[in-house]
Formats: sequence, structure tokens, C-alpha cells
Amino acid sequence: MIYLDNASTTPVSRSVLNDMLPYFTEKFGNAGTLYSLGRDAKAAIEKAREQTAKLFGCNPGFVFFNSGASEGNATVFEGIWGTLRSFGQTHIVVSETEHESAYLAVGQLGLKGFELSTVKPNADGIVTCEAVKAALRDNTGLVSVMYCNNETGAVNEVKAIGELCAEREVFFHCDCTQAAGQYPLDVNENNISFATISAHKMYGPKGVGALYMITSLDPIIQGSSQQEDGFRGGTENVPGIVGLGSACASAVFNMERDNEYIQNLKQQFVWELCHHMDVTSLEDAGIGINGRHWVSTGKVLNLHISGVHGESLVLAMDAMGVCISSGSACSEHSDEPSRTLVSMGLTPEQARECVRVSFSKFNTVDEVKEAARLMAVAVKLLREGVSIP
Repeated sequence: MIYLDNASTTPVSRSVLNDMLPYFTEKFGNAGTLYSLGRDAKAAIEKAREQTAKLFGCNPGFVFFNSGASEGNATVFEGIWGTLRSFGQTHIVVSETEHESAYLAVGQLGLKGFELSTVKPNADGIVTCEAVKAALRDNTGLVSVMYCNNETGAVNEVKAIGELCAEREVFFHCDCTQAAGQYPLDVNENNISFATISAHKMYGPKGVGALYMITSLDPIIQGSSQQEDGFRGGTENVPGIVGLGSACASAVFNMERDNEYIQNLKQQFVWELCHHMDVTSLEDAGIGINGRHWVSTGKVLNLHISGVHGESLVLAMDAMGVCISSGSACSEHSDEPSRTLVSMGLTPEQARECVRVSFSKFNTVDEVKEAARLMAVAVKLLREGVSIP
């Protein structure tokens, strides 16, 4: 199997797994207990908090562990609306390219009397500062724009948006799930108020993540005041948290090297696909790249392949032993066209003809070459109406 859906999830690295294993067995203590086994677990959590804080570029006291970015995003919107309403800041700005966990959570605030404004990306899928600025009002309390998009990899103008929000004294929520491990998050330099990540997007375990928050939010899971300083109740997932911390430490240390390698793989895939389609550019084969960002750092390549239904190509590639996707894993089974791609200007029909190929540090050059060859074969057969089991 050749796995090229790393924007959906990544394999757990061996070093991360090795760091986690003791906390399933001999170091299995509850971090809330007083004896040494519990104290060891608590110390492991605090070490992971320091490692995660370095990824965010912040003080460890601003980092809180949870089940992942979806919970983190929901926590921000559910936890801040009361504060915003008390100050009369009942207007929220959100980009149309946000992950469902943020986009739908914002929508829920509309039921609580908040006014919502959505911001479209430009044709390259980038949410610009100017677009956000045009949407701001005197009563805007929160702006939500992700760092980079999970479907296209487009990197938004986060630094400029953060500066704008700081100038206007507006909270800035930034879903950093896809950016973590690919780009320096630096929440202080980017003036980010709330940031979310998930471990499984950067070679860590599923079901664990972290929320950076500059100001207190109302908790959505009640529990002991000793668990995450009373912000999130429930017995801590010590092995998972250790895995997140280990993945963050590895990401910080290896970011430049890994990104250079992944970028080379992505370029190799495009060259090989051109070669096997017998063209000098993908456009000559009726294949478009959604966004300019593919030439920059980042693991995602989003392709519009005219005349080929995205899901049909995903299934054909699967039959050939290659894993790619037709969009976000959260909406993979939906027949609805991608909200992100449509907001970039694609028609619903064109959006359904798109696939996402995403690379990792564990992929090899030989794998990428073979995957490109097989995609060329699959595209030609599907365009000819040949069914691929």
C-alpha cells in the first residue's frame, strides 16, 4: 500500500510510540493521585505541556490538553460567547474555508443571537487580510481564520490578520491543525488568541490535541479543579498527551528538514504525473492545481481532473493500492461539493472532480513515482469509461 492521504491522518512515528508505551503499562498511574505512580504521570503531562508550548511559541501555562482540534474549536466558540455578549460584541467573522468543526460551531452562535459574516478566499484559496478587514464591524468580537487549509494547503494571511485583530481589539481564533509541524505557529508574533492542534496530523496518536488560549473560556466539560486547572474535566489521557508532546518536540526539531523532503516529493509527483500523461504541464492533460501554494512548503496537493469524478478516482487508486482522498476526511462520504473549492470559484461539478494527494516524511521517492504512474493509468481508463475494480 502507498499511503498519500497524510492530511487526513499520519502514522504514529516509532519514536513517539516508544515514548508512549511505558504509560500504558508500568507507568499507568492516574495523574490526579498523590502517590509516586500518579506523580510520575503528572510530571509526564507537564513535560508534554512544555513540549507543546514550544510548538505554539508560548508559555506552558497557556496550553490545555483535550481530545483534538474539533473539541478545541468547539470549546472556543461555546466558551466565549457569554463574554462577547456581555461586552456587546455580537458579531463574528469566519472564513468560508474553515474546517467543519469550526464552521458549524460558529453557525450555532447564530442561534444565540450573534450576527455572522463569512469571508471568501481569493482564487488561490487564500483568505486575505483585506477581505477580513472589509467584514469587520464596530461590534465584532471574534475572527476565525485557519492557518492553512486542510483541503488545498493554501496558507492564509495569518500574521496580517492577527495584527489587524490586535489593532481592533478583536479575538483571533486560528485552527492550526494542518499547519502544526509544517509552519512555525508563533502565537505571539501572529497575535493569535486561540489556537488548536491535533496530534495525529503530525505523526502522533489520534484522540488527543491541545488548545492555546490567551484568556479564560467557560469549560464545556466540567470536572475536578485539578484537571487542566479546572478547564477540562476527565481523567487525563496520559499516554496520548505524552505522544502529543513527543510529536510536537519532533516537529519543532525536524521541521525544516522534513518540509524540504516533503516538498521535493510533491514536486516529484507532479513531474512524474506529467511524464506518464505524456505532457509538459498538467494543464495540457486537463489537470489543474487548485492554488499557487503547491510550489511552497506544505504537504497537500489538490488536483482538479476534468472528466473524472473524484470519488471514482479515489476508489480506482485504492484498487491499485494507493490511498488518496477526494477532500476532508470529515466530509469524505458526503456527495456535497467542497465548500472550500466552491468558495474559490469552482463550480459544484468541478469541485466533485477534485482529489487531494498529501505527503509525509515516511513516503519514499519510489512510492511517489509509482503512485503518479498509477494515477495516470487510472485517469486515462476512467476518461475512457473503463471500470476499475
